[in-house]
Amino acid sequence: MTTGIKITCDEMRYIALFESISGASVKDCIIDEAESRAIFIVNPGQVGVAIGKGGRNIHTLEKMTGKKHEIIEYSEDPVHFIKNSLKPAQVREVRITEKTDGKKMAVVTINPKDKGIAIGKNGKNAERLRFLAKRYFDIQNVSIT
Repeated sequence: MTTGIKITCDEMRYIALFESISGASVKDCIIDEAESRAIFIVNPGQVGVAIGKGGRNIHTLEKMTGKKHEIIEYSEDPVHFIKNSLKPAQVREVRITEKTDGKKMAVVTINPKDKGIAIGKNGKNAERLRFLAKRYFDIQNVSIT
């Protein structure tokens, strides 16, 4: 994992609120004002706790903050993390390669019927994935095919 991730005061407040309502342990939070969403990276095995029965925790948080909330399960393994980031899309394969200049790139093969889910409206899910892959694993580019 890349070290030196900075969390803003607003993000720390969101994490505290999220943890107090859901009981899940949050590793990271990214507030995306452009998409009016908060993205939470939770510790492995905590997604169900974070969402709550019938989505109760998410609905409560969304009412309180006025933002959509997205939850992604963290993994130390970049392939597994990329798959988690694209759920519920079915990922067929993730290939991570390193170029001669040392920059890492990931090519993600998606089930064709899930490509729209993986990319998201106006590419917002693909951009989220690129941001997170760079933030945690120093992967410079992610291509979804």
